[in-house]
Amino acid sequence: MKLTVSGGTPSASADHHPLDNAVWHALTGERSAFGRVLGQAAVFDAAVTPFAALDDNGAKAAWDDLRTLIGPGGQAVLFGPPFEAPEGWTVTYRIPCLQMVAAAATGARDPRLVPLAAADVPEMLRLIAETRPGPFEARTVELGGYRGLWEDGHLVAMAGERLRCDGYCEISAVCTAASLRGRGIGTALVRSLVADIRARDEEPFLHASATNDVAIRLYLALGFTIRRKLEASAVEAPA
Repeated sequence: MKLTVSGGTPSASADHHPLDNAVWHALTGERSAFGRVLGQAAVFDAAVTPFAALDDNGAKAAWDDLRTLIGPGGQAVLFGPPFEAPEGWTVTYRIPCLQMVAAAATGARDPRLVPLAAADVPEMLRLIAETRPGPFEARTVELGGYRGLWEDGHLVAMAGERLRCDGYCEISAVCTAASLRGRGIGTALVRSLVADIRARDEEPFLHASATNDVAIRLYLALGFTIRRKLEASAVEAPA
């Protein structure tokens, strides 16, 4: 699939768009209750999500602050352009991703999709283990906005919200049981969340693995556009 990135590569100027460093702007803003900030680094509570961030400048001091937050030998996942880690740090994996914004996407709520809460976490974790859409932990549901589809007492599809910053809200954990794929449930989930987010006068965005052609085609068909290419990189602090 040929991919076109709208707007080109973000510049390295002093003027940063919040989505250029969404995890940082979430943790220093509307998601601050779910993590910790120290100097030029921030990290979510591990039971919420493994994501961490350096400030917009990403200087050496920011890596020192991140090491203090996660501890010697600690691990975290960073979202951003490719980088070279400082001496002593290990990058354990890199996943190429696309950041997409809901430029022309329209919202539509579906009565089949019901709100999910803490009591539903066991079923949510079971579905995540089956479908593997990306990081999801025991407290991720606390970030809010989760909706799901139940069938015969089991959760068979779900999606929710993760990062929120400066008028943007991320759609995340979009997943459907293999036996129900191809029935438009993913479309219903995304459109329902678009409606919820737009009702708050926020703009939806999401991240997708660059190799997940099925998901990317769905999001493009729904009116999302590709804003930028980036990586989800797992790093390990010096021991």
